[in-house]
Parts: sequence; C-alpha cells; structure tokens
Amino acid sequence: MPASTHTESLPPLRLIKGADRRLRNGHLWVYSNEIDIQATPLRDFAPGQLVQVENNHGKASGTAYVNPHSLICARLLSRGLEPWNRTQLEARITSALQLRERCFEKPFYRLVYGESDLLPGLVVDRYGDHLVVQLNTAGMDSMRDEVTAALRACLQPASILLRNDSNSRVLEGLPTEVAVAYGTPPATVELEENGVRFQTPLATGQKTGWFYDQRANRAWLRQVAPGQRVLDVFSYVGSFGVQAGVFGAAAVTCLDSSAPALETARANAALNGIESRLTTLQGDASESLRQLRDAGERFGVVILDPPAYIKRKKDAPKGIAAYRRLNTLAMQLVEPGGFLLTCSCSMHMPREELLEAVRHAAVRLQRHARIISEGMQGPDHPVHPAIPETRYLKALLAQVN
Repeated sequence: MPASTHTESLPPLRLIKGADRRLRNGHLWVYSNEIDIQATPLRDFAPGQLVQVENNHGKASGTAYVNPHSLICARLLSRGLEPWNRTQLEARITSALQLRERCFEKPFYRLVYGESDLLPGLVVDRYGDHLVVQLNTAGMDSMRDEVTAALRACLQPASILLRNDSNSRVLEGLPTEVAVAYGTPPATVELEENGVRFQTPLATGQKTGWFYDQRANRAWLRQVAPGQRVLDVFSYVGSFGVQAGVFGAAAVTCLDSSAPALETARANAALNGIESRLTTLQGDASESLRQLRDAGERFGVVILDPPAYIKRKKDAPKGIAAYRRLNTLAMQLVEPGGFLLTCSCSMHMPREELLEAVRHAAVRLQRHARIISEGMQGPDHPVHPAIPETRYLKALLAQVN
C-alpha cells in the first residue's frame, strides 16, 4: 500500500457521463463499463493501485483502489480529496469494533464486514484473542501489511490468520493461500454463541471457521427444540444441532458430507454435556433425506442451512429449483405440528423465493405451513443501505401441520 501513505495527488480514474450517479447515491462500486477508457485507459493501472475517481467533468467523487482485470474495477475507500492512509484504516476498524462491542458481550463476532464497514474487500472474524482475515480484492491484498498492523494496534490480538482462499480472490485474479500474518494461530479455537460453547477449526474449516451470521436465527431453537427430535442438515460442526441439544432437544441428528466436521460436532456435543443425545450421519444431503423419509423417520424440527446454490445471477433458475426440491424433501420429514427452519445464503435469491419454496413444498405435500419467524444476518453483518449485495442471508421458521 505504498501510495496510501502519500498526500500528493493520485492518478485520476475518469467516469463516463452519468456513471457517478450510483456513487452519489451512496454506493462504493465502479464497473469497468463505466470508465472513460479514452481519458483514463484501464490498462494503465496496476491491480490494487489507489486512484482519484472523477466524474465526466473532472469533479472528484472519492479515493478508490482499482483492479483493471475485474468487472468491479474500482471500490471507493473515501469520498472527496482526503488521502487514504493508515490513520483512516485504523479509524474504520475502531468504528467497527465499537459497534460489535455494543451489540455483543463477548468477543466472538464478525469484526469487519467489507463494504458495510467502509472497508471493501476486507473480512475479519474475531475469536477472542485470535483473528481470521480475508483479503478478497486486489486493493485489500495490496494493503495486507497495513491491515495486519492496524488490527494489531486496535485489538492487540495473539494471532492473525489469513484465509485467502475464497472464490472472490479467484475472480480478482489473485492467488489463493492460507498463511499466518502474526503470532501462532491455534488449529482450533473455542467460542461461545447464545450461551453455548463450541470448538471450530481455523485453517482447515469452512471459510473463516465459523458462520456468525446465523447467531440470531439459531436462537429460535430455544422456543421450538425442547423435547423434540431435531435433524440438522448441512450441520458442519453442529452450530444449529448442538444449540438445539443444549436448549433441551430430546435427540439431535447432525447430517453432513464431511467426516471431520461431524467429528467436531461430536466434540462440541461433549463440550456441552449432550453427547448422549447427539448422533451424526455422513452423506449427501438430498440422498440422506430420501433415505430417512423412506425409513419412516420423522422429526419435530428439521433445519436446512445449505451452501449458496446461486453464486451467479444467471444460475438463479437452477438454484431456485434446487431450493424447492430440498425444502420439499425436508418437509416430508417434519412431523405434524413440527417446525422447518430453512435458510438461503444466496445473495441472488430473493426472500420471496425462499417463501415460495416453503409454499411450494406445502402445497405439493398437501400440508399447511405458517411462518412464525423471519430472519437475516446478525448485527455483526450490517447491511449497507445503498448496496443490496450486503444483505444476503434469509431464514424462515415455519410450523408445518
């Protein structure tokens, strides 16, 4: 990030007529087809380089970093003419930290959520004294040393692990890696969520190791899980299932395709003293649901928290059909009066389509479903009101008769 420490003028990135409208309305992204490539050819910029974004009349819109090889070719860091530097970086991290400390009693949360914390391309999850970081864009990747230094200054962590193995980096033309930025990150960390203890792997787990975004939706299980048989599909390390057991479920089955994840789920059950009530089932979700259905199994609560089936907008029709099939299979396993807790983390899946998946399943099975709770990601994943892409998680709790 060498240019960020200088106060001299940055090179301009000129927009075509009208292309600054989104920025004026609060958005932070500039697309490659919005650049006046005659005035400022994209090929003249290096990935991660800082630029001054200008409208077609030369008026500054703000400071951004650029990636000429990406569809989103620039992301705004600040507005106006002020330079972007380490002081601003620390100020943004401090602001993010203050919000989380107001919302959560214990230091287990997503500390930085990219654009919503005005740090586009940066994700930081906190596990007490340990941080896991994703530098998902060329601009943030060029700032890795400054990001590490700022996190150390603001939080004094024991370790910082870089999980730079996301698909976003591939789209940015960046190499993928898992690397230590500071200290000695442990293989697993312990965290607490909704009063329940968990262990989760950092370097080998999914994404940053834990999915803090579902915290509030997992809390629904306090009301519906007591005394019930619970099936947690796509359970990973038991985040939903173990909480259901702690909240009083009579029996919990965690279903996942990953043997190491299920092993950790069993360890998490033991950590909370419910190992006798939790069993695991390894296999493909859809096939396993069919086998359970054919065996006559029924559950008081079925939880669906699948991976994103719709990664690109053009995949929406196929992905929506997959959500409908999955919800129909799951609803067949819900006993009368039981509950289906269903989710989608696909940003390109509107909430109405998740509602439609539940409606479609109920009509097809000649059952009656009624939605009693609707959720989204938690406050450590705040939504930027000008950037709809920052709101991605949908969750529904339905009673099925």
